[in-house]
Amino acid sequence: MERDLETMEKVIRMDQQGAIGRRVVQQLRAYWEGLRRGRDVPARAEIDPRGIDGALEYAFILERVAPGMGRFRLSGMHLTDLMGMEVRGMPLTALFTPEARRRIADATEAVFQGPAVAELMLTAEAGIGKPPMTARLLLLPMKSDMGDVTRILGCLVAEGAGIGRTPRRFLVDAVSVEPVVTGAPTPAQMPKPVRPEALGLGAEIPHFGAPAAATPAPRAPLPGRTPEERRAMFRVIRSED
Repeated sequence: MERDLETMEKVIRMDQQGAIGRRVVQQLRAYWEGLRRGRDVPARAEIDPRGIDGALEYAFILERVAPGMGRFRLSGMHLTDLMGMEVRGMPLTALFTPEARRRIADATEAVFQGPAVAELMLTAEAGIGKPPMTARLLLLPMKSDMGDVTRILGCLVAEGAGIGRTPRRFLVDAVSVEPVVTGAPTPAQMPKPVRPEALGLGAEIPHFGAPAAATPAPRAPLPGRTPEERRAMFRVIRSED
């Protein structure tokens, strides 16, 4: 109980101090809600970088490659700065400490299977040359060109005295997972503390062995733009020559 209260106080302090994180998370969530237009989940093909200009530095797109595992397809420079290397092709769990990776895997799979929206409060692992830093992580489900929920639009915003020595990896302090309801907005809830000894995020999170939802019918691509053109518009990180 005392540990939970200490964690809650820490989360409240993080929420009060993280002005940039709140702004970026709110902008990305509002953009995603606008794309839904009462549906369950928008399509990856609908993403236009011009709609999230103020969040591009912190934004990313994940592709589901295995249960609980999302791989970076595109990423803003903030994540490159945190890791000290380009993160494209890496799993999301690479940004977390070994003890935090199970929680991240569970939250990621909940977003895909729900579908659901997940928001997490993070603390960077401390060490020599690594100043204190906190972060917010937002995960929003999207459909691929095939119509299945295998993409995530997200952002990670870290704030503190500086990045310091890289790579910086994170621990999970609190998490909120909210199911997506067709025709209704997905409320932004204050993430709840998680105990360090917990192996997962709770019974409400689908286990990896849970049956996947039926695959919805494919969505037609937006008129006038090929998939290659749309991907080019979202090229946030440096591409290899």
